[in-house]
Amino acid sequence: MTNRPLIAALAVLSLSLCGAAVAAPKTGIPGAVKVGPPKFAEDGPLIEAINGAWRPAADKARDPARHPLESLTFWGLRPGATVVDLQPGAGYWTQIIPPYERITGGRYIAGVADLNNPKMTEGGKKGRADFAAKFSDEKIYGKVELTNFGAVSAPFAPPGTVDLVITSRELHNWGGRLDKIMGDAFAALKPGGFFAVEDHRADPRPEAAGLKDGYISTATVVEAAKKAGFVLDASSEVNANPKDTKDHPFGVWTLPPTRQSTADGKSADPAFDHAKYDAIGESDRMTLRFKKPA
Repeated sequence: MTNRPLIAALAVLSLSLCGAAVAAPKTGIPGAVKVGPPKFAEDGPLIEAINGAWRPAADKARDPARHPLESLTFWGLRPGATVVDLQPGAGYWTQIIPPYERITGGRYIAGVADLNNPKMTEGGKKGRADFAAKFSDEKIYGKVELTNFGAVSAPFAPPGTVDLVITSRELHNWGGRLDKIMGDAFAALKPGGFFAVEDHRADPRPEAAGLKDGYISTATVVEAAKKAGFVLDASSEVNANPKDTKDHPFGVWTLPPTRQSTADGKSADPAFDHAKYDAIGESDRMTLRFKKPA
């Protein structure tokens, strides 16, 4: 049963903690306006979803680093929206957005392993099946829809049918596919729809060759989005972390939550001292909102 008094109290708390949105001077990103903490509408269903008892304790423990209420509000999540989440991984956002859209009459579509790709591995197919099973309880998540997504996949949604496309910590993995994916996202969105980005930020230093350390520059993301036709609508520092020195022995994966301690393919090193990296916390991340012109 929904606890409406609790929801109302949490909404008031969010308002008091976050204050009003403040348009700051333009950032160093051409065309972007840096915005302060968003002013939250009294969006009870979203607060209810973020505080849902179904969410894993490990996910909730990451909320202070990932700022789900602030990030989703900044990105333009709305009641009744059609949302595509590209490569949702273990489903941090899937634990929040589908319950919210179930309550408000929207849709959630996950871009997962492309079953039409003849090179798709059995591991990829199993990962897709496991994801579907994990989020199969329609009483909590509503109907979580799956769409093929990958290097050679067909468009992940019909043209002009989506309100919000989210990519969270994935752009640095897309290499030569970046233009294709940006183009597919642009086509899928309705005019005025948003393309939301969160990723490990290389700035102010240059990108590593091949983005091998997991950090990507803001300029790379902005250039690719503009090439696809997007307009950079706003940037936020909600997921910034000035403690991140971006010079870790195993790239961004040295930091929580991955906490890598050896080179790829090797067993974890039990003697590795994680203290320095745990103290940094999760990475410094850009948080951007692009818009498809109306």
